[in-house]
Amino acid sequence: MRYVLFDVDGTLIDAVDNQRLVWRTWAERYGLDPDEVYRVALRTRPMETFAQVAPDQDPRECLAALHELEDEDVRSGAYTAFGGASELLSALRPGSWALVTSNYEHRVRGRFTRTGLRVPEVLVDAAAVEEGKPSPVPYLHAAALLGARPEECLVIEDAPSGVESGLRAGMTVWGVNAPVAVDGVHRHFGSLREAVRDVLAFVSGRRDPAARS
Repeated sequence: MRYVLFDVDGTLIDAVDNQRLVWRTWAERYGLDPDEVYRVALRTRPMETFAQVAPDQDPRECLAALHELEDEDVRSGAYTAFGGASELLSALRPGSWALVTSNYEHRVRGRFTRTGLRVPEVLVDAAAVEEGKPSPVPYLHAAALLGARPEECLVIEDAPSGVESGLRAGMTVWGVNAPVAVDGVHRHFGSLREAVRDVLAFVSGRRDPAARS
């Protein structure tokens, strides 16, 4: 049996505009440059972001303000699932896939409900692990919950930190939803929809798409 581990934001859910708006609003509250804050936030976890962009602020208050904005976005923000997401998730067998996200479970569930996507049995969120991406821990934890070995897992990602996380976990990693391949991916697709057929083939074991260029 083979397994698929999905990142969420940027991979299954188109949340780029939402993330940018949340961080812009947060930065403006603290009198910071929104573009610089967002640039840092893209490659670090929130507490690391605060340490870099607002070292004089109480990180707990910073996090509380960010969580407030993100929860409001789940309730009122406008976002959609990427093309192919519903088709792909609906075709996967229960127990053969998981979500691995740096977000929190209640937000993921809220977004999936609003976009009509299935939620799997295994969902590894920011609260489930001590180390986030690019550490291999989130993907290894998801594999363990599925009863899978790393070499049996395919990671679907869009961001460099997530790609690094999957590679360090010893898994096959495919990149989606980017015009240029992220360094290290075994295969690259310009969109999630383009990857649907090959992801399903990987899980079924009909062939080994990871070996293709």
